[in-house]
Amino acid sequence: MGATRRRRTVPRATAVLALVVVAGGAAVACRPEGLGSATVAYTTDRTATAALEARHVDVGWLTCTGSYDDGDGDGGGTGRSPSPTATTVVSVDCRGETQDRRKITVTGHVTRAVDGACVRGDLTAEVDGRRVFHVSGLGDCEATQGPTYRPPTGGRPQPTVTVTVTRTVWPVPGK
Repeated sequence: MGATRRRRTVPRATAVLALVVVAGGAAVACRPEGLGSATVAYTTDRTATAALEARHVDVGWLTCTGSYDDGDGDGGGTGRSPSPTATTVVSVDCRGETQDRRKITVTGHVTRAVDGACVRGDLTAEVDGRRVFHVSGLGDCEATQGPTYRPPTGGRPQPTVTVTVTRTVWPVPGK
């Protein structure tokens, strides 16, 4: 037909993304062994960035991934969740750049994490191939873990406005 419809989907996409993040966080928080690969990746990203900046590395961006290690030491685990009786080891691999575009890598194995506050294990960071640190932990594990989601405060919820624009185009090509 001759009508083209456009809708602003940013609020909807934002709501879906928020729901996915909250659901993912809830799934990780409910794990019996308490060490989720997503939590480790997130916490390593935060603490490694802080540690690099404390060592005068001007971090432009850093992103980390985590996968379960099978414990054989080669870092090539299955990626599947371990059984509740297994010792949990998460391999982390972080890649990034400094503000002046030098390559950053942070790699290692994590055996303990406090969401957003600390990781413990064996971690090495390099900037352009030069070792910046090799540590057994980053961050403050004595920190109290706060909630990862804080609901909005103050007053009643406000309605969201969605604008739909309909445009009719004449003549329709090919008709």
